[in-house]
Amino acid sequence: MNHFIRTAAAAMLAAVATAVATPAQAQANVSVKDAWVRATVPQQKATGAFMQLQADRDSKFVSASSPLTPTVEVHEMAMQGDVMRMRQVQAVDLPAGKVVELKPGGHHIMLMNLKAQVKEGDTVPLTLVFQDKDGKRQTVDVKAPVHGLGSSGHAH
Repeated sequence: MNHFIRTAAAAMLAAVATAVATPAQAQANVSVKDAWVRATVPQQKATGAFMQLQADRDSKFVSASSPLTPTVEVHEMAMQGDVMRMRQVQAVDLPAGKVVELKPGGHHIMLMNLKAQVKEGDTVPLTLVFQDKDGKRQTVDVKAPVHGLGSSGHAH
């Protein structure tokens, strides 16, 4: 019986040592800074969320959600001829180590079909979803303060 216990214990220790010695595949670590949401006027049904994103590995920002509304999309604004157009995109590339800014006039998050006015001083909860080059997903929860209608976000 003692021999059986020693053999089982040795096998368990070997399994633990192997698990510890085998490095797990690293998942991208994404940091979010300076998040904010633009305030709305009464009856306005959409607004934008803005922030700075940085990943330690090549990744993509793929989606967002908020309990504030069922419709949250990742958008870009770009010139098409002489007209500035806004359209939904599937993802925003996050090159390793580079800060990518979601800002007015560029990539941003659209909160659509709002059920209530978003007022300066409120806080909007957002869940951001990122995907690294290996397909692993990571979520980051953010509490974004609401800034006034004329804000560019940088003064706050």
